[in-house]
Amino acid sequence: MPLQIHVENTNSSTLCLALDGQLDTLTATDLDTSIQKSLTPNTQTLILNLQNLSFISSAGLRVLAKARKTMTSRKGKVFFTHPTPQVKKVFDIVKAVPLSEVFANTQELDAYLTAMQASVNEENNS
Repeated sequence: MPLQIHVENTNSSTLCLALDGQLDTLTATDLDTSIQKSLTPNTQTLILNLQNLSFISSAGLRVLAKARKTMTSRKGKVFFTHPTPQVKKVFDIVKAVPLSEVFANTQELDAYLTAMQASVNEENNS
């Protein structure tokens, strides 16, 4: 099954991509290319919605690691939402993605981001 990559929403600092299908040796370069082309100099947050990702291989994990490295180099973050049980199991086994970057849904991610921003605001006001 080919991988479909949909831009869910984006603003000047956030890019959200939804993945549908399989992320394997045949499709990993498609995701890598899509991420690299979609990132702007202002992008600080990359969100990958994995709700419809049915399979991930080691090639797919390498693309995710590269995306994390790219975002870290620009002092940004990558978050993963809605992982399917099989993808979450791979993440758990391989430990390729820190659990602090994986969220069950968008609301959970939004709550985390709100708390992080509030803590920064408190530090700046102290």
